[in-house]
Amino acid sequence: MPRPLQASPSAAPTPPCGRERQSLQAYQLRPWAAFHMGWELSSHRMSGKGRYIAWSTAGVVVVAGAGIAAQTSMAATTWPAQKTYTGRAFDTCTAPSLSAMKAWKSDGFYGAAAVYIGGKNRGCTQANLTASWVKSVNTAGWKLIPLYVGAQPPCQTSRNPERFTAATAAALGKSNAEDAVAKASALGMKPGSPIYLNMESYDITNKACNDATLMYVRSFTKTLRAKTYRAGLYGFSSSSAKAIATATNKTDLPGNLWYALWDKKYTTTADWPWDPKLYTNHSRGHQYMVNSKETRGGHTITVDRNAWDAPVALVG
Repeated sequence: MPRPLQASPSAAPTPPCGRERQSLQAYQLRPWAAFHMGWELSSHRMSGKGRYIAWSTAGVVVVAGAGIAAQTSMAATTWPAQKTYTGRAFDTCTAPSLSAMKAWKSDGFYGAAAVYIGGKNRGCTQANLTASWVKSVNTAGWKLIPLYVGAQPPCQTSRNPERFTAATAAALGKSNAEDAVAKASALGMKPGSPIYLNMESYDITNKACNDATLMYVRSFTKTLRAKTYRAGLYGFSSSSAKAIATATNKTDLPGNLWYALWDKKYTTTADWPWDPKLYTNHSRGHQYMVNSKETRGGHTITVDRNAWDAPVALVG
């Protein structure tokens, strides 16, 4: 996924996507301290993810209305049934070739893949990501998780080109969401699909910055819902995801939460950091392992691993 502050060359291997990761030096933390606080160990990509887990169950897809109850202030309009996938998912900065996707699907380890559909902070080019590719991988049996790399917080130390301020948060949230819907629709991802907003680490103890971030997220979410797209957010368990999960006012916050906690545990429940009553009913994703170089069916890709139990795109 997108990443703030670029790490020093010696900090870690270059991530598979163009996103930057949070630098440990920026927080003057030892690696073990950063790990236990949920921060990145190098610099997190502005458009890719991954980790490892321990579920042994095969991926299951459920089409149901689950998750709508978790989405506050949804319009009273009739919503398409949610398409839920439960199982292993991967994300990587650039959408792989169709041949690689087919080979990886035959391997059977993963059942879903996250794709970066847009945003000025998206870190990698997407030569393969077309409506034809989406249709083909969907036909091959893949479930797709749309990610949008929107504007980032004003207090975030990074090289991300698009930022919001307290004055621009609401307007940018709206325009970013409109762009995300246009990008998803152009790829054949229909209304009722989720769009996950990629929010990188920032200092959530900075009240002015956190308030601006929540304003941006609420505006993004409200705009998605007005266009009948479900809202989700990818963020870190120590910061951006925590800000959403622990916000006192839940109005217009995303109904699906994808948390990065790189503990190598394949679960969306055992290590859930917050109130267990939050984000239930197929509304959670967990990025548990990153930068995993894997070869499947003769194709090698560096990915992040995710445990998934949440909405995926409706393609057609």
